[in-house]
Amino acid sequence: MIPRIESLIAKKLIGKSLSMSVSQDKTQELWQSFMPRRNEIENRVGTEFYSMQMYPHTYFANFNPNTEFEKWATVEVTDFDTVPNDMKSFILNGGQYAVFLHKGSNNIYGMFEYIFTTWLPNSEYDIDDRPHFEILGDKYKRNEESSEEEIWIPIKNKELKIDNSNLNSKTEIKVNI
Repeated sequence: MIPRIESLIAKKLIGKSLSMSVSQDKTQELWQSFMPRRNEIENRVGTEFYSMQMYPHTYFANFNPNTEFEKWATVEVTDFDTVPNDMKSFILNGGQYAVFLHKGSNNIYGMFEYIFTTWLPNSEYDIDDRPHFEILGDKYKRNEESSEEEIWIPIKNKELKIDNSNLNSKTEIKVNI
């Protein structure tokens, strides 16, 4: 599966968040607390929901299913003038993302395994230290095989690494980009 590469502009989000880990997944608890109150959010943009994850800086380099991260259930808004009680605002900064379409109700972990162990290492990109998110739009149908969602992975161009251990101070390096 080949993703599309998107340049995202900053978005304003309002929602709820919980700390969790892969081994102590509280996604259902988070969404069950958010969905009954979603209509309290004013100035919504569109009908999509954003399921956002904020991982610690070294999360993917030293993956451990017990490492906690912050997960959000949100919607996009035009402004932060009115934030409902017990909800928070968040600015999702723009940047480059690889966008994967996931179809079906199960095996989303298989999709993430493919992204991080097959696609990313063989791509021209590295993971960037920004929020990851899924867009749950009109085609998202929880627990149905016809369900579709977009998985947005923050990326940056791979850094050019040069081994200069065998070079002396008079060696010239030319790089064509």
